[in-house]
Amino acid sequence: MDSSFILILAIAFAVLALPLLWLIGTYNGFVRLRNHCRESWSDIDTELKRRHDLIPNLVETVKGYAAHERETLERVIAARDRAGAPHDRVREQAGDESALVREVGHLMAVAEGYPQLKADRNFLQLQHELVNTEDRIQAARRFYNANVRDLNNRIEMFPSSLVAGSMNLETWDYFEIADLAVRVAPKVDVSGE
Repeated sequence: MDSSFILILAIAFAVLALPLLWLIGTYNGFVRLRNHCRESWSDIDTELKRRHDLIPNLVETVKGYAAHERETLERVIAARDRAGAPHDRVREQAGDESALVREVGHLMAVAEGYPQLKADRNFLQLQHELVNTEDRIQAARRFYNANVRDLNNRIEMFPSSLVAGSMNLETWDYFEIADLAVRVAPKVDVSGE
């Protein structure tokens, strides 16, 4: 065989193989990023369920001390039920979670008016658990949003957008808090004073 023929054959192979290798790598990159987003959403979902499980206990504890605050207690439970219901979009989940945090903040404000409640060991433990859960939700949300950012960048950037289009990939929603008042972590006094 002639060395020029081998060179031409090698160039032809490279011209055909490199785009194929790029296509495979890009496709696999999308699969990996999509799975990272699903996994990180699962982490958020776990923490949201934890929050949803804490709320009824908190409401029951407050109910024992502040029975005439029925409207506030009912709003918290209704917000918890909406937040715990299945959602099709992350944006919808984020909106309902924001409403829940806002209502829990109102509940905590009600608790401020009851010194005996603020000193109740069960109430203090629930407050502490709620603060820990909120911190964990924030950390999981940051991780999820970073994964979504990476996936969305790949979906929208050329030339990987061509592969994303062939895979029918759509950008994912960030898990954002819409209400600015909710962006600040609830002030919870765990000192018992």
